[in-house]
Amino acid sequence: MGLRNIVDKIKPTFSEGGKLGFLHSTFEGFETFLFVPNTTTQRGSHVRDCNDIKRVMIVVVLALIPAMLVGMYNVGYQAGITEIFPAFWFGFLKALPTIIVSYVTGLAIEFAFAQKRKHEINEGFLVTGLLIPLVMPVTVPLWIVALSTAFAVVIGKEVFGGTGMNVFNPALLARAFAFFAYTPQMSGEAVWYADAKTGATALEQLGSTGEMQWSVMDAFIGLIPGSLGETSTAAILLGAVILLFTGVASWRIMLSVFVGGLAFAYLFDAVGMTEYPAYYHLLVGGFAFGAVFMATDPVTSAQTNCGKWIYGFMVGALAILIRVVNPAYPEGMMLSILFMNALAPLIDYFVVERNVARRKKLIKNVK
Repeated sequence: MGLRNIVDKIKPTFSEGGKLGFLHSTFEGFETFLFVPNTTTQRGSHVRDCNDIKRVMIVVVLALIPAMLVGMYNVGYQAGITEIFPAFWFGFLKALPTIIVSYVTGLAIEFAFAQKRKHEINEGFLVTGLLIPLVMPVTVPLWIVALSTAFAVVIGKEVFGGTGMNVFNPALLARAFAFFAYTPQMSGEAVWYADAKTGATALEQLGSTGEMQWSVMDAFIGLIPGSLGETSTAAILLGAVILLFTGVASWRIMLSVFVGGLAFAYLFDAVGMTEYPAYYHLLVGGFAFGAVFMATDPVTSAQTNCGKWIYGFMVGALAILIRVVNPAYPEGMMLSILFMNALAPLIDYFVVERNVARRKKLIKNVK
C-alpha cells in the first residue's frame, strides 16, 4: 500500500497538464510494471482474461532462468573452477554486465520511441533483453552488445511499429548483426569463453572434424563451450515444460522443429554426409534453444495450426541443412528461423486460401 500511495501522489505531476506531463508515457510504463492496470474497455467487442502481455513475458523470463543459471555455472566450469558456487559466481560476474547493457540500451530506446510517439510502453523487451545476452558469447565486448541491441530494437521492431508488429525475432537480429559485422568476436577459435583460454565450441568441432571431445551427457547437462544460454539441453527442456504447461508457447511448433531437424539429420547420416549420430544436432549449438524460445515466438511465427507444423518443420530442416552443407557456418539455427520468419505470413496465407477453397467446394457439393 505504501508504494501504491507514493505512485498515486506523484501521478498528477506526470499526467496531461502536469508539470512533467510530457513524460506521461514513461511514467505509465513504470506504473504498469509495478501494478496491474485498472483500466477496462468501455465499448466494442472484447475478451476479458487474467493474462496480459506483461504476465506472458514474465512466464517466458521464468522459463529462461534455468538455462541462464546453468550457463553461468558452465562459464566458471570452463574456466577450470570445479566447486559449484565459485564457478557459478565467476560466471555470474561475467554475464551480469552483458545483461545490464542489453536491458539499459534496449529499454532506453523503447522509452524514447514511446515518449516521441506518445504511446504506451510495451513489455516485449522484458524477454528480448534477456534473450540477447543468452545467445551471445559471454565475453563478447559490451559495446558490441549495445550496438547489436540498438540495431535489433530500432531496425527489427520500432520501424515496423513496435511490439507485435515486427517481422523478425529481435534477439536473433541482434545476434545476426553481431555475427556478420564482428565475426571474430562471435564465432570460431578467437572467442574467449574463459579467462586466458580460447577454443572452438562443440558444434564447430562437430562441423569440422565430425567428432567432439565432450561426452553426450556433458552436452546434455551443459558442460561444453558455447553461448550463455544454449549449452544445457536439460535446462532448456525444463524451460520448454514451463512454456507448454502455461500455454505460452505452441507445442506444434516446438515438436515440428525437432521432427524436422531429426528427419534431415538422419537423412544426411543415411547418405553418408555425416559420420556422427543424428541426435548430436539436438545437443550442441543453439538448436534446442532456438526450437524452444526463438521459433515459438508468437509474433514472428505462423499463426494457423497447419501453418505452425509447416513452419516448425522447415525451421528444423533448414537448420540441419545449413549445418551440414556449409561447414564454414556450423550454426544454422539463427538463419533458418530468420528465413522462416519472413515466410511465416506466406505460409498462413496459403493455409487460409486452401481452407477457403475447400469450404467453397463443400458448399457447391451441398447445393
